Amino acid sequence: MSIKDTKYQFLIKQYKHNIYSYALYMLKNKMDADDVTQEVFIRIWQNIGSFNILAAKTWILKTTHNLCIDYLRKRTSAMSKELSIDDELENFISTDKSEHNPYLTTHVKMMSNKIKDTVKELPENLRSVFILYEIHGYKYKEISSALNIPINSVKVYLLRARKKLQEAMKNYELQEFV
Repeated sequence: MSIKDTKYQFLIKQYKHNIYSYALYMLKNKMDADDVTQEVFIRIWQNIGSFNILAAKTWILKTTHNLCIDYLRKRTSAMSKELSIDDELENFISTDKSEHNPYLTTHVKMMSNKIKDTVKELPENLRSVFILYEIHGYKYKEISSALNIPINSVKVYLLRARKKLQEAMKNYELQEFV
């Protein structure tokens, strides 16, 4: 196996889930997310020798984001408003207590649906920053570089997204259960 093959397989193994889940959040359609993911894989292969493996995360994120934006611009048919349940979002808001309490399980499920609906209704710039920071755990600098926006804009977009989410969730506050 060549060095190029080894680098490629390492990058795909390392980032395939992040690429797909980000594309799914942006495009809200599994088939479209698959298409974008495959296109990112192709771009990685084509450019494997031209970028530093240490900077690959930012390059891959930027490429994924740009391809999603291009895909959204080219799309002519109406987009489905249904967003499939993503394991990361479920883990983001779930609690261990809910497994043993049917009322709490239902409440968490309702909260999850409300959060998903709110996130998918955010403007694209706020949604991108929110998902990258809160769901995928990227740092401000990585998001800034990938989306080609100033770090202060990342902070402002994140704050605005959180405020919109907080406003939408004010009636869904999770209560303590014993």
